Amino acid sequence: MSNSFTHLDNEGNAKMVDVGQKAVTRRTAVAEGFVEVGTEIMTKLKEAEFKGKKGSVTDISRIAGIMGAKKTAELIPLCHPLGLDKCDIEIIAIDSNSFRITCSTSVEARTGVEMEALTGVSVAALTIYDMCKALSKDIVIRDIQLVEKKGGKSDFERR
Repeated sequence: MSNSFTHLDNEGNAKMVDVGQKAVTRRTAVAEGFVEVGTEIMTKLKEAEFKGKKGSVTDISRIAGIMGAKKTAELIPLCHPLGLDKCDIEIIAIDSNSFRITCSTSVEARTGVEMEALTGVSVAALTIYDMCKALSKDIVIRDIQLVEKKGGKSDFERR
């Protein structure tokens, strides 16, 4: 773990990290998050086979998450633009009121794809919220976190 902020120069000004000297390696990341929609919404979704007025809640949220991951550098100011090799989003109803969203990303690059995985989960979660908010505003997005990353200087796995 670094003992300094990589996105700040010696005077404390924001900067983009220079990755030009880093080796191109296979980088992967997995992030997850949860959306609690409540038992009433989940029951209605299951009865409707997860389809709402705008279409399939899970399919549209999955596509939105992939689109979000691909646009991470446009959303997070100092992220390097990456052409993702892979972005998979899985959305599973895990109990009577919640979804688990998992985003797996990979790229051959000089920098990692953690932010892309986290953005994918975030956008998918926000899309579930958007598609269900007419039924209730009492929806909670929670625990968006990096689960693992591989490649580059160090690997990480949440236990």
